[in-house]
Amino acid sequence: MFTVKATQHVLAVTDLEMTERYFLDVLGFTVRFQVEGWSFISLGEFHVMLGHCPNEMPASDKHEHSYFAYVNCVGIDDIYADYLQREALIFQPISDKPWGIREFGVATPEGHRIMFGEDIGDS
Repeated sequence: MFTVKATQHVLAVTDLEMTERYFLDVLGFTVRFQVEGWSFISLGEFHVMLGHCPNEMPASDKHEHSYFAYVNCVGIDDIYADYLQREALIFQPISDKPWGIREFGVATPEGHRIMFGEDIGDS
């Protein structure tokens, strides 16, 4: 039987130190492991691998293709309030969507975008 245990998202970043600091200080991630050129970070079961790629096109130049994750969560209003207080780069304010999800979007300084959503019935 096939089971997904967890997911890890791999991001190419031009400035590893700045991006890692943003994920840790603003988005509340913690470091799981670091090795030269890589930082493995997590927010609960949301895992990200940041890879230093100084010559890569920045995510902000990829426009709609800069989305890399949709995080289904519980307590969305709490995390949204926390991110506002921490001055996260909110590109889509929190709102209830007609498809039954309350969601908002944050970006990283390099332009990677993450959506956070909660089923309206769960809040």
